[in-house]
Amino acid sequence: MATAEISRVSIFASARSAAAMRTPDHMLTKVEPSRIVATDCSSSHILVVDDDPAVRHLISDYFGQYGIQTVSATSRSGVARQLAGGDTSAIILDLHLGHDNGLDLLREIRSSSDVPVILLSGRSRDEVDCVVGLELGADDYLTKPFGIRELYARFRAVRRSRVNRGLLRTSEVERGGYKFGGWRLDRRSRRLIDPQERLVALSKGEYALLLAFLDASERPLSREHLLQATRLHDEDVFDRSIDVQVLRLRRKLEADPKAPRVIKTERGVGYVFAIPVEQSHLADWRSVPQSR
Repeated sequence: MATAEISRVSIFASARSAAAMRTPDHMLTKVEPSRIVATDCSSSHILVVDDDPAVRHLISDYFGQYGIQTVSATSRSGVARQLAGGDTSAIILDLHLGHDNGLDLLREIRSSSDVPVILLSGRSRDEVDCVVGLELGADDYLTKPFGIRELYARFRAVRRSRVNRGLLRTSEVERGGYKFGGWRLDRRSRRLIDPQERLVALSKGEYALLLAFLDASERPLSREHLLQATRLHDEDVFDRSIDVQVLRLRRKLEADPKAPRVIKTERGVGYVFAIPVEQSHLADWRSVPQSR
């Protein structure tokens, strides 16, 4: 072998070795000990829900370079089996899965889990579905064809955002939830139960808005404060007015939304959650109705 060729091979081998020894990016995130963050995914995995084997292999190979394990599912039943294991740290979900509808699947996921979800859509016209997905609780979305580096960057950004907003704090996982006026909100499963023990579905924005009210009950809150609490993205491109979100929540909580007794308007300020709220312990939620 010529000297020049040997040099090229040696340089390539050295570079590849250095890359293999480089500390993976996902292990460089520093967080407070009180927060649960899988910076090392050796004990958990990402669930890739896509019926295209090429996409699954691309994601698996690239994320694997950073020590992140991926598992795959191509149907609703496959997703249910994977989530039952309890080790899923994030989900990458294609909106088109043959006979299964991605938005319906997202609703089912959000009925029992707050695991981060990134949507994949196959066409630019699916943007409307992606926006609906964000309203249903997805954390982000990408349109195919996408760059694998961008997907990985968005995955890391979603996890950082979860940490910064405190959604993965141990205290939230251990806390049971809230009780108010015969209603119960379970923070572990994101379930809202009405006084007749019926489950009431909440979008991600409605859930965040209700939490903001419950954390500061009987105190006037400005629209700016509530808007910040309900943001779905840092860019906040898809935020609607806080008044619309309050109206939607009133329709679910109030006997008469036109004469509200729970969420009242404070003129010149914003809104106030007008009834007492009690924090409940984890043991109080053993009888929470299960999703059907």
